[in-house]
Amino acid sequence: MAKMAVIEGSHAIAEAAKVCRPAVVSAYPITPQTHIVEDISQMIADGELMNCEYVRTESEFSAASVILGAAAAGTRVFSATSSQGAVLMYEVLFSMAGMRLPGVLAMANRSVSSPLSIWNDHQDAISARDNGWIQLWAEDNQEAADMIVQAFKIGEDRRILLPVMVNLDGFLITHTYEPVEILDQNMVDEFLPPYEPLYKLDPKDPVTMGALAQPEYYTEARYMIHYAQLCAKDVIEEVAEEFGKKFGRYKGGLIDTYKMEGAEVVLISMGSVIGTMKDAVDEMRAEGIPVGIVKIRSYRPFPVEALREALKGAKVVCVLDKNISMGMEGAVFTDLKAALYNVKGSPDILGFIIGLGGRDITITDIKNLTNKGFAKMRGEKVSEMEWYKLDVDILPEGI
Repeated sequence: MAKMAVIEGSHAIAEAAKVCRPAVVSAYPITPQTHIVEDISQMIADGELMNCEYVRTESEFSAASVILGAAAAGTRVFSATSSQGAVLMYEVLFSMAGMRLPGVLAMANRSVSSPLSIWNDHQDAISARDNGWIQLWAEDNQEAADMIVQAFKIGEDRRILLPVMVNLDGFLITHTYEPVEILDQNMVDEFLPPYEPLYKLDPKDPVTMGALAQPEYYTEARYMIHYAQLCAKDVIEEVAEEFGKKFGRYKGGLIDTYKMEGAEVVLISMGSVIGTMKDAVDEMRAEGIPVGIVKIRSYRPFPVEALREALKGAKVVCVLDKNISMGMEGAVFTDLKAALYNVKGSPDILGFIIGLGGRDITITDIKNLTNKGFAKMRGEKVSEMEWYKLDVDILPEGI
């Protein structure tokens, strides 16, 4: 039977991974994800997680390689990483998606060097957006834990067969204590049956995986990954619905919305900042200001159709990006503009680079951004893209 507990976000992730019964967990420490694999290690030592091989590796590259190999052998796999560790995994992450091997990686989102910063932003996962992994983004501890279970079911669906990255903000979720319903093992067993691979490495039935593709085949192989991502839109919604019926919690499949009734200015983002945005919107709504929120839960696949539907009637959209594509703009901002391109009556879109390297995002900040949206609606001159609160006083002269 499920029980409530006030636990750290990392421990909630470990508990969720445990009840999914992974057969192989690989681990290499990096702040702020280390608590996740530490907790799983303790669970195995205490006999709480049986029939699971825990592999301590010498690097994140090896940790990713271990779960790739284990997945190829037909087992359910899990790992976790962050920041530079994720960067060290990138080569293997591409291979795992290309080989169509499901598995789940908890990404404790952190800034990427240099300069060195251990604090939260979304650069690590955003920089991995094109490797073929499905990317889900959690707002709080409970959603992060629930996403782990859903992620296994989505990735192992034979219409998909792709690995899934569950993103949770470093420190803001991983090290924060919140009430979390710890999932019941029997209920999870009913929701998530044992993994039955479509293909696996077996000496009795030899197959080749990850082979060379000549130019005659490479494009089609890449298209199949893209097609699986598009198919995942339906599967993500289906799994969220099924999870809601089974466990009594539904937070939206591809996106979620908040106080969108009559909203003229809409705020869009991903991750834990959504909580601060909700507090700001509550205060503004109490003052009669028509503002709402669209939360992106699935960044890859990008929920084009769901966003078009949700933003009907909006006049200005403000996108909060905790990442930057250098030389361009925020990734979500770019993707949203592409999604709404050529859509009749689409809203104006403003982009804000915000919260990099752990810089605080306050309710006042959210209100300031919203005010810029209303200024744009009134026809006032507003920058399309802004580095919010950029401190020009500490920049070198001439910049």
